[in-house]
Amino acid sequence: MMTRATPLAALARPWLWAWVAAGLAFAATLGLTSGRGAGELAYAALSFGAFAAIVGMGQMLVITLGPGNVDLSIPATMTLSATLALKVMGSDPGTALLGLAVALAAGLGVGLANFALIYLLRLPPIIATLAASLIYQSLAIWSNRGLRIKPPEGLADFATGRFLGLPNVAWVGLVLALATWVVLERSVAGRWLLATGQNLRAARLAGIPVQAVRAVAYVTVALCAALAGYLLASFSGGAALNMGAEYLLMSIAVVVIGGCSIAGGNSNVPGIWGAALFMFLVVSMLNSYGAGAGVRNILTGAIIIAIVIAASTRRSRP
Repeated sequence: MMTRATPLAALARPWLWAWVAAGLAFAATLGLTSGRGAGELAYAALSFGAFAAIVGMGQMLVITLGPGNVDLSIPATMTLSATLALKVMGSDPGTALLGLAVALAAGLGVGLANFALIYLLRLPPIIATLAASLIYQSLAIWSNRGLRIKPPEGLADFATGRFLGLPNVAWVGLVLALATWVVLERSVAGRWLLATGQNLRAARLAGIPVQAVRAVAYVTVALCAALAGYLLASFSGGAALNMGAEYLLMSIAVVVIGGCSIAGGNSNVPGIWGAALFMFLVVSMLNSYGAGAGVRNILTGAIIIAIVIAASTRRSRP
């Protein structure tokens, strides 16, 4: 007998609350300007939220693997990929695809190196990715040598342009989100990832190639970071050595706020986008009040702690 979804059941979906929070933050930010500039604020939220959503998709896959799995090399990967891509393109027209290929190749190398440290040397993922990030950042500094190369004009126009009223970078993030959702919800690989995160030993006994699943997750998060770095450098007019710094905490925040379980075995693609928009709008609201970066980081950390406590309390109830 089929049952119909009730309104209360819909409210229980974790991703819904991320979108509700984004809507409230949007309304609060507009309240500071007496309702002026709603269209510009929405456009900016989609533009800048896209970068957080892209890295959040990758981080979500790694966190889904279970406790202790997180990639702390995302900022360095973004910087290295963007720097190498811009250096290869050299502002020359018609080199956008070459730059993208170089950025993704750098991301692929980072992902494989990270997993090698985790699997071959048995290092905890947090330690492995954090230590490796120092190497990636050093490589970015060495390759950059203080130069700020501008992206090709056509690529810059694409990164800052729009299609059907939405930013092009948002379209990239939406397509990536759709592809991620299809893989997780409609493919064997997605079921393998969720099963690995729910119980690694049981997944191994069931014949799932758990190490291959883990390797793909760590490679994918690096590819997402590389893509985000490539687009961000094209959007902002060049690569900076600290361009990915804010996305370390942001990539984790959007996963937690988006309703994914930090205990692993659960993913939530719609929530990633809702959380990304929420985080941008919160930052915009704080900027309107003149709050500094320290206050923003404290608030982000407090939000993550509050959500983790709430989730833990909910799971502990009989």
